[in-house]
Amino acid sequence: MAQAPTAPIKLAMIEGLSGPNGNAGEAVYRNLVWAVERVNARGGVKLSQTIASNPKLVLERYDSKGQNEEALSALRSAIDNGARFILQGNSSANAAALIDAINKHNERDPGNRVLFLNYSAVDPALTNEKCSFWHFRFDAHADMRMAALMDVIKDDKALKEAYLIGQDYSFGQAVLREAHRQLVAQRPDVHIVGEELHPMARVKDFLPYATKIKASGAQAVITGNWGNDLSLLIKAARDVGFDGKFYTFYGNAMGAPAAIGEAGIGKVVAVADWLPNVQTVAGEAFYRSFRARYPQPSDDYVHMRMQLLVEALAQAMEAAPKSPSSGDAQSVMDIASIAVQMERVNVALGGQSGSMRATDHQFQQPLVVGVMDRQGTPGVKFDVEGSGYGFRIVKTIPPQAAELASNCKMQRP
Repeated sequence: MAQAPTAPIKLAMIEGLSGPNGNAGEAVYRNLVWAVERVNARGGVKLSQTIASNPKLVLERYDSKGQNEEALSALRSAIDNGARFILQGNSSANAAALIDAINKHNERDPGNRVLFLNYSAVDPALTNEKCSFWHFRFDAHADMRMAALMDVIKDDKALKEAYLIGQDYSFGQAVLREAHRQLVAQRPDVHIVGEELHPMARVKDFLPYATKIKASGAQAVITGNWGNDLSLLIKAARDVGFDGKFYTFYGNAMGAPAAIGEAGIGKVVAVADWLPNVQTVAGEAFYRSFRARYPQPSDDYVHMRMQLLVEALAQAMEAAPKSPSSGDAQSVMDIASIAVQMERVNVALGGQSGSMRATDHQFQQPLVVGVMDRQGTPGVKFDVEGSGYGFRIVKTIPPQAAELASNCKMQRP
């Protein structure tokens, strides 16, 4: 009798898929689907030659609506449904709640542990004072991103007055705090003419904020805003005639380039782990394959780190020691062993590589800073979301330069 196919390994994506930032959640889902498809296309997760059929990965989605309680409810459902790998990112507040809940669950039920893989929640505290053995972050945290932006800002000698604005939650607060600290340290000649936080995902009209920014005399805005809070802010700034720069964490996606149009050329700056215009053969092939998978311009939101996350998980599962008494895929559910292997992963894809730092579970990888320009200009082969504008890379920060110290005191099982 033929052996039944091995049950798939469930990955649970807990993300805001509805509400004002639902488009960002759907964009993440597309990235993770593509990453899972890649692993499955090569035969799934290779656990043992004794397994007749290596298990495939299956991605299940849970809508947190961007709310902590909804995220925690989704976590309980995911665990009840057999998921042992939790993926989340588009809210540092949600991530902090999940880390706390997973810590308690894993201590209470060691035979049913879960692992949390974070692709976008970048509050520095998550791999510092709130670090957890069960949590791994694949995005550069806010202080790392700000340091990369500051490498460009410190060379912007014309900049004398800056306005800081962000979303009023843990991540947005961390961005403004670090922007202020790094400006004082590296550009003490820059005067901060405004500093404010606004409600996250609740502002429909940013014209009052844009009007204040213009009236302040600021030559640049520094912001960690993402999703609609960024595109609406940039659009409002354009509408009031603000002609300064935007130094952003996420200005290269989710409608921001199209919102500002020609006015953004040379003025919208974004930091990322990877940008399509990397000008390498491997990077171009990677991006073209994504566009072939998702040809609609509105779906053009690719993040290398999400691909590396899934590759790292597969690598860790394959490297984890198997129970000698187990000859099937259940051996992969030794979550503590997989976590130890995750601490050692070194992955590469499309010309990008990175490794996990075991001391705090912060992924170390190159960062790039790009400036918006018209497609077809030197260094801008690809545009963003069919807008006709893309990002030319002006600074590449190697992993050893992007790395920052951590105060994590890891508690290990």
